[in-house]
Amino acid sequence: MSELSTTDSDNSTLYSIYKKSKRTLNTRLLEKTVKKHREYFSRYTYICAQLIFKYDIMVHTIGDNNSLFNQFIAEIRDVNVQNDPLRFRRNLERVGEIFAYEISKTFNYSEKDVQTPLGTAKMNLPEDEVVVASILRAGLPLHNGLLNYFDRSENAFISAYRKYNEKGEFEIKFEYISSPSIDGKVVILADPMLATGSSMELAYKALFTKGTPKHVHIVSVIASAEGVEFVKEKLAGENITLWMGAIDPELNSKSYIVPGCGDAGDLAFGAKL
Repeated sequence: MSELSTTDSDNSTLYSIYKKSKRTLNTRLLEKTVKKHREYFSRYTYICAQLIFKYDIMVHTIGDNNSLFNQFIAEIRDVNVQNDPLRFRRNLERVGEIFAYEISKTFNYSEKDVQTPLGTAKMNLPEDEVVVASILRAGLPLHNGLLNYFDRSENAFISAYRKYNEKGEFEIKFEYISSPSIDGKVVILADPMLATGSSMELAYKALFTKGTPKHVHIVSVIASAEGVEFVKEKLAGENITLWMGAIDPELNSKSYIVPGCGDAGDLAFGAKL
């Protein structure tokens, strides 16, 4: 068998790699495993696997690791805490701060001299220009949390909403965008709930009317598995990373995440007509 030929065994292995990557939503961890056990794959299978990894979107689920982050997510979900809008908004802000800290680890850094009263300290400081973008109105507390850490960033706001018809069905409508140029910048696009994924896709495409970013980080506190897969499919091959707090298994008949937390915008700012 030549080095580039394939067998049924190779095809089965490749299919298993792909299915596992979709099931775990942790493609980069799987990629490391494939590289570690490189000798068990033919060159054909290995190259095909690398193509999957290249074009698949990386998903980080912060709540999968034990930390204080999970306490904030629990309070966001808890019906006994949700009756306090101030605390609900503050918890969204808190998780936004944690997302910001984690995202900052992916930036480019360079060494700078910082003058202190007693001498000069060499510090590695971020180089990337950042634009924090949010979908109104639910995204505002999360936006503030991100902005608390990325306090020198520019800001963008996108208006999108569900327009319902008489049958109770809805479509996502885009109203306007307020944004600086995003050319060559790192964009952090935030919406607390990633349900169907349609609003996020619309917001992402709206941003591209303002330039071509260096990278886009999509941030949601609670997502549905269906919404994550929708974004990965619709934006496949794009320079994107997904940052989720938790990924829930399903959507109900009204396209709300289950178990989710309810309507984040209403809980933060009051019910709308």
